[in-house]
Amino acid sequence: MHLLETKGIVKRYCNHLALDDVSLSVPRGSIYGLLGPNGAGKTTLIRIINQITGPDKGEILFDGRHMQPNDIYRIGYLPEERGLYKKMKVGEQALFLAQLKGLSRADALKRLKYWFEKFEIQAWWDKKIEELSKGMAQKVQFMVTVIHEPELLIFDEPFSGFDPINVQLVKDEILELKRKGTTIIFSTHNMASVEELCDHITLINKSRNILSGQIDEVRQNYGSNVFEVAFRGNPDSLRQKVEGRFELLKIDTENSLSKAQVRLKLQSDANNLLQELIPAVEIVAFNPIVPSMHDIFIQVVQEYNQKHGLAIS
Repeated sequence: MHLLETKGIVKRYCNHLALDDVSLSVPRGSIYGLLGPNGAGKTTLIRIINQITGPDKGEILFDGRHMQPNDIYRIGYLPEERGLYKKMKVGEQALFLAQLKGLSRADALKRLKYWFEKFEIQAWWDKKIEELSKGMAQKVQFMVTVIHEPELLIFDEPFSGFDPINVQLVKDEILELKRKGTTIIFSTHNMASVEELCDHITLINKSRNILSGQIDEVRQNYGSNVFEVAFRGNPDSLRQKVEGRFELLKIDTENSLSKAQVRLKLQSDANNLLQELIPAVEIVAFNPIVPSMHDIFIQVVQEYNQKHGLAIS
């Protein structure tokens, strides 16, 4: 079942069409990647889901029904542009924001004690936000985003400002939240994190949804018919078998093991390639080369822009 669905969302600002008939379905308990170039419309969609602004057309369903104003208490939002009050003390501000999310003072203090200990930041309670580094402030922002244990979390570039150790810390927390049943929308330009964390993705470009699906299926669908063959034997024997029917992209040899990358041509498949190679060399491994989300992102955006005569930005 889907926790969140958007149907035909349209949003226009003056002469700028920010979203054009955008629909997506976020399965309950999943990590859903919301991707796209700068200015594609991602932040506008996030703002609409958070009821910061409303759509000009379309509808949003939350938990199987039309979204209601009080659903905002079931959502946690970590924006890309952080909004902490620099002059306030960390503990005072965290307590204030937790109570805004609907927690009593007693519950807020109990949960903050847990998170301050978990992140090992007890000494920050009486520090002002302006005394913290960007990464330290990010930890506080993350903590107050999840403090009320919402059903839906929306993270917009959550790793911005973190060093590699704290990036891993936040990744681990996101995965733990998923294990507990939280549904997460994750917007980022870091495609490696998308591959590592996300179950599903939607790619928005020039205000439209141009690609959606399970991440493994998307990567398989955009496979380039290139296979890596690890083998033992004479590389020239492999070359002779590949010439003509297939395209040999590269071949490397280290000690007794060689690796070749071969692209299939039309009217051929993986079985045809194996049938040719098995008599000639000893096959050790044979695997398709699946494109990365980074490569797919670039390919899909460029193809869409070229097809519609749009500037590539």
